[in-house]
Amino acid sequence: MTIVAETYDYVIGIDTHARTHTYAIINTRTGSREACQAFPTSPAGMNRTLAWITKRTTGTLLAAVEGTRSYGATITHALTMAGFPVVEVKPPRRQARARVGKTDEIDATAAAMGILYQDTERLLTPRAEGTRSALNVLVASRERIDAERTRNRNALTALAREIDLGVDARKALTDMQVKQISAWREHPTDSVAQRYARAEASRLATAVLDADKLLAANKTQMAELDEQMAPGLAAEFGYGPVTVAWILIAYSHTGRVHSEAAFASMAGVAPLQVSSGNTVRHRLNRHGDRMLNQAVDVIAKVRMQFDPQTKDYVEKRKAEGLSYREIKRVLKRYIVRKVFRRLRVLVP
Repeated sequence: MTIVAETYDYVIGIDTHARTHTYAIINTRTGSREACQAFPTSPAGMNRTLAWITKRTTGTLLAAVEGTRSYGATITHALTMAGFPVVEVKPPRRQARARVGKTDEIDATAAAMGILYQDTERLLTPRAEGTRSALNVLVASRERIDAERTRNRNALTALAREIDLGVDARKALTDMQVKQISAWREHPTDSVAQRYARAEASRLATAVLDADKLLAANKTQMAELDEQMAPGLAAEFGYGPVTVAWILIAYSHTGRVHSEAAFASMAGVAPLQVSSGNTVRHRLNRHGDRMLNQAVDVIAKVRMQFDPQTKDYVEKRKAEGLSYREIKRVLKRYIVRKVFRRLRVLVP
């Protein structure tokens, strides 16, 4: 095991905020803080920061940044472009702050001191930019569009049930009904309430159809980026553009997840033992990255329902006395193992 203090001459702890960042330079040979300074987050401030770091350090250095994907995103990019290695650190725990108090200088110093004796192979590297960031934008956009579509569709169904508009709304409206409602025009026999309700129903239906088009375009864009990041992965049985995007966002890049077991834990599929007495069994893990867990869950369900080889496996395990949930847990762990090995080869 090689620790940070043996590998780098200096560690720069960075406490990030919206308007300013505070930087603490720690000499790993002496363990002392040699300088601490705050700079604005403007472009000029970033340039001053890089000049200040270069002037006060010699040899190898490592930057420890809080919030590399939020307040620290800009400085992370600037340091990376300048050739400095960057790792992500978590803010000090509340219990630790209670003992020493809290200032930006204390937090910046703690960010650096907290990793001095960590194994360099276990440091958290920032998530990759570029294609992965574009995928993240598409996933977030899809969630917003889908949520808005669901609200509009529910509102349309409720409106059709509240006011008689000549449509059967005892069940949720079908796609064909939504399409028909979007083309509605004012009826001369409508009452006042029906006239306004019909106009609102047409507006809601049109919004639902527009959202469907946006989601279709979103999926096409995802498929293109998926293929750029992990060629051929989406061709696996049960995978799709959305599930592959969720997986790639969580995995990010080679080096972020250090082992197959760590990836399984992050996916929330590492089995938890719940044995008692003469019963020995495991259950699904409820922790981890829920988006990644959902992707694996979707793949497992699709395979259990449509893949002949997986269906044979399910029947075999049922004969052994395993429940549906236990079989799915085992299958999800297998899927994560296979995905991780593929990603190690496909994703740089």
